[in-house]
Amino acid sequence: MPSFGRTFFALTSLAALRLTWATVSGPVISANFPDPAILVTSEGTYAFATSSGNINIQVATSPDGGVTWDLQSDVDALPNVGSWATANSTWAPDVIDRGDGTFVMYYAAWSTSQSTHCVAAATSISPVGPYTPESYPIACQTSGGGAIDPAGFQDTNGTRYIVYKVDGSSLGGGGPCGNANGEYSTPIMLQEMEADGVTPTGEPVQILDRGQFDGPLIEAPALILHNGTYVLFFSSNCYNTDLYDISYATAPSISGPYTKASSPLLVTGDDGLTAPGGATPRPDGGFMVFHATVNTNPLIRYMYTATTTWNETIVST
Repeated sequence: MPSFGRTFFALTSLAALRLTWATVSGPVISANFPDPAILVTSEGTYAFATSSGNINIQVATSPDGGVTWDLQSDVDALPNVGSWATANSTWAPDVIDRGDGTFVMYYAAWSTSQSTHCVAAATSISPVGPYTPESYPIACQTSGGGAIDPAGFQDTNGTRYIVYKVDGSSLGGGGPCGNANGEYSTPIMLQEMEADGVTPTGEPVQILDRGQFDGPLIEAPALILHNGTYVLFFSSNCYNTDLYDISYATAPSISGPYTKASSPLLVTGDDGLTAPGGATPRPDGGFMVFHATVNTNPLIRYMYTATTTWNETIVST
């Protein structure tokens, strides 16, 4: 398994998070495994990814905390995507341990009634499934182009949330992934959830949108709390171009305001990567999984990992 390392940093406006450095390894899964999520339990470490072929949600397992990985090619964690949805268009899953013997998967699937993707939840007593979908999606944001890329988060007071993208770039606007004319918004939304992790409560709140350096969109949000600061990872630009990246923003409260780092964490060319994106960190922020492009036609994205360390001073290579 090839591996390589790099030290990089990204300044933020908050002194508590002045930089991150990371050692990148991979590919650790040499198969199409885009938009990966990571789940660490007392029984093992798991990764989940966007649909491939007839598998709605892919699963990989690691016996050593994320160093080596085994793709479970015959396992579909979500064999039933829900009566409201169409199979084989299931994107960007995330899985949380609810702490009561139940695991909750968040995912995006195509709604036959809304003609957009919606974000939804499913539950299982096993990390690898099979997961049973809820009867209705959590959010569709139909007028905004749909809802995709959900990820779960639990705050220190126990309140559960998900973050997701309103998929304005699906509405048109030209370019390789839509919205080249900048006509549509692609905000990241924060939705509070009930204690069960599957029932939304209250209205979603917008916490971030694209800026002048983000191209036509931001997407793939993942939220953690690090040393008292909320850290929102995301990707910007088109997933099918070399401009795709991994970035982050920070905030003193969960609802913001979020301040973007002055430069992305990973871009094309770093460690020989092409279009790194779709990152999901562990809740402690010390390790993440992400994908990078290895072939453009057809589009194939392998999974990589990065071990990250947060410091108080600026470090450079």
